[in-house]
Formats: sequence, structure tokens, C-alpha cells
Amino acid sequence: MLGEHRYEIEVEWQGDRGTGTSGYRDYGRQHVVRAADKLHEITGSSDRAFHGDRERWNPEELLLAALGQCHMLSYLHVATNHGILVRGYTDRPVGLMREDGRGGGAFVEAVLRPRVVVADASMLGLARTIHGEAAEKCFIAASVAFPVRHEPVVTVSQR
Repeated sequence: MLGEHRYEIEVEWQGDRGTGTSGYRDYGRQHVVRAADKLHEITGSSDRAFHGDRERWNPEELLLAALGQCHMLSYLHVATNHGILVRGYTDRPVGLMREDGRGGGAFVEAVLRPRVVVADASMLGLARTIHGEAAEKCFIAASVAFPVRHEPVVTVSQR
């Protein structure tokens, strides 16, 4: 049986400077993201280009983080299923968003750049190949309307 999973969070705006949204530059973009069972809040804002606080996470960064996390978790699952012993995994994803000139815009692509470390040289080929299978299993990547490309590098552990 296929399951459904419900997610619920709270987003609280913290940017009222005393006059609410009386003008575009009159309010802050600061906010907090919470979930009932989470230990820490996420402090957010808009991108600095949109009058946000650069020290807080913006939604675009969080979307990119979600894509990177989802691919990593899917990859580790697929690697386990294939008997690949992963010793390390890092990623530095990049995303490109274009404004549409009407006050909106959209992401046009994301590129995940995972760096995977495997235990043995015999695992290198398969470890590269399964990024495709992991991408197919990533719920977040399957939910976005732009391409998510992968530029993986796989090396052997020096341990």
C-alpha cells in the first residue's frame, strides 16, 4: 500500500517595524520557521536583493538545501541497497533563478555537485551510476518544475 505523509510547520513574520506593510521599504522580511517536534527554529528572511537580511536563510537557499538533502538521503539508501560502502558525502549545490520582470520569477535549474567517498575502488563505477537511481527516488526533485542536474565526483577513501 502506498502511503501519504503530511507535513505541518509554522511560519511567523517578525518584520513589523511599527507601521506594518505601509510601504515596500517600511517592513522587514524577517521570519521564523518552526515545527512542533523540532528542537531548533530556522530564522529566515528574503534574499538581500529583495531587502532581506543576509544573515538569515532565504526561501531560495532552503529549496536548494532541500534538493541537496533529499538527493543525499536517496543516494545513501540506494548505495546501501547496492552494497556500496559510502564513507563520506558532501555537496555544494547551486541554483539559478530568473526574475520575470513582473515582480516574480522562477528557478530555471539546480545543479547538485555531490562528492562521494567510497571504501573501495571496485565500487567507483556503480557509485557514479546510481546517482540516476537516487534522483528518481528523490521526492523533492520530483516535485519541482525545473531541471535538477547532477555533477558527481566519486573517490576512494584513504582510510
